[in-house]
Amino acid sequence: MKKKRFTEEQIIGILREQEAGAKVADLARKHAVSEATLYNWKAKFGGMDVSEAKRLKALEEENAKLKKLLADQMLEAAALRELLGKKW
Repeated sequence: MKKKRFTEEQIIGILREQEAGAKVADLARKHAVSEATLYNWKAKFGGMDVSEAKRLKALEEENAKLKKLLADQMLEAAALRELLGKKW
């Protein structure tokens, strides 16, 4: 998996620069990211504090783990149903 270049703290710092009046094109050039990336960050992290962003990341990771566990359980249940449904 590709490592992210920017931490939540850095992203929020960049967004604060934009809120302070810096132009998106200038910020994109300064931090070597696309303007679309800045707009995506703004949609995801706009108005958040660093602690809120960390909490969001933790919740997203927990959600992914739970989805994986649920998928595994559903697969196992389907396999058991199929096995029990066969006539010997």
